[in-house]
This record gives sequence, C-alpha cells and structure tokens, in this order.
Amino acid sequence: MIWNRIGLVVGMQSEARIAKRARNGVVGIGGGLSAGARQAAERLVDEGATALISFGLAGGLDPALMPGALLVPASVLFDGRRFHAHPRTMNALSGLRVRTLLAGEAIVGTAAEKARLWHETGASAVDLESGVVAEVAEERGLPFAMLRAVCDSATRDLPPAAVEALDSQGRVAPMKMAVILARHPHQILQLIGLGRDAARARKALVGGAENLGRLGRAAAGDAHLGVLL
Repeated sequence: MIWNRIGLVVGMQSEARIAKRARNGVVGIGGGLSAGARQAAERLVDEGATALISFGLAGGLDPALMPGALLVPASVLFDGRRFHAHPRTMNALSGLRVRTLLAGEAIVGTAAEKARLWHETGASAVDLESGVVAEVAEERGLPFAMLRAVCDSATRDLPPAAVEALDSQGRVAPMKMAVILARHPHQILQLIGLGRDAARARKALVGGAENLGRLGRAAAGDAHLGVLL
C-alpha cells in the first residue's frame, strides 16, 4: 500500500484549514467527538485514503511540554488498548517523538485532572480523535500515525467558555460565546491567554502539515522500488 492519498482526521474547522496544506492529503472533520472522528476516518478510507493520520491540537499532560510543542506519538491509549503508530509513517513526520498519547472521551479542562492523567498513564498529551482513528486504521489494514500540537499546557485551566461555545462541528458559535461572556466576563482574560497559546500551536501545525510532502516523496520512492507497506 502506497502513501499516495493521506487521510487526515481533525476535530475542528480551524484544524482542517491547516491540514489542507498537506500534499496528497484529504481531510475529514470529526467535530470534537469520537463518533464523528470515526465517521470521518471511515469516509476517508471509503474515498480511497491509503494511510490515516490523526492531526490537530492536543491538551498537554506532561508539565515539561509548552504550548506549540509538535508531537509525534509512538502509540495511543484508547479504551484499555494501546495502538502503535506505523513506524515508517511516524518517521516521515516532523516533531518531538513521545511514547504515548491518551485518547480522551471529553476535553480535559483542569490542571488537576491533567496531573492525575499524567500520573496514571504517563501520556504526554490528550486528544479526542486519535483512538478511534487508530482503531479504524487497524480494522481497514492501513498505516496510522499522529501529529499533534500542544495547545493548553498541563498547568492551564481551560475557561469553560472555550468548551461551551463550540458547536457540533467544532467551531466557535459567536452568539453562544457572546452570551457566555456577558454572564461571565471574568473569562475574557483567560480566553485571551488561551488564544495566544492556540496561536503557537496552530503555527506549529502549519509547519507540520507542509512537511507532510515528505510522505508523498516517500511514496514515490517506494513505488519506484516496488516496496509495499
């Protein structure tokens, strides 16, 4: 199987815009839910994706990781199982190699909960898509890898508005955000700080997406040599 059509599964529209910078890439949006990520991954495979990459932002669990750290995890913990990234696919990605990513069922919003998960699992970061994307890749017999940028550090509490104002497609709903901030104006400064961190993470993702052209070049080399993955 050749890396000639990479399926990138993301959670939010903002991540999708960045993922589209990848060469040979097609993008599916899960909307921040495991069920949506599964549907997106399955659709990409049905449409001809020959490899799956879980791409986007993540919450930091390792206190040493700062916002903007670009991670290439070797495995993901999901529903009591450990799924390993495909070695050659993983090695073609740029970023900091870490052992474990945690697949969460919901956004981890407090520093205390992040500390608990770091202690219990040793995972460097947490996201909502990677577990089901790994599962779909295994079911369909496809290479799988992850490329995730830390958005909120392990020591940051997320302002509730950052979660409550999202719609089903992972987009910020302006009217919903306005209502929340009118009721809780103290969250504005927290959101500004989170926005700065998110900008660092998005910048890292842009570089990671543009570097995905290496997968296309690797595919061409494999096709020339007759090597199947």
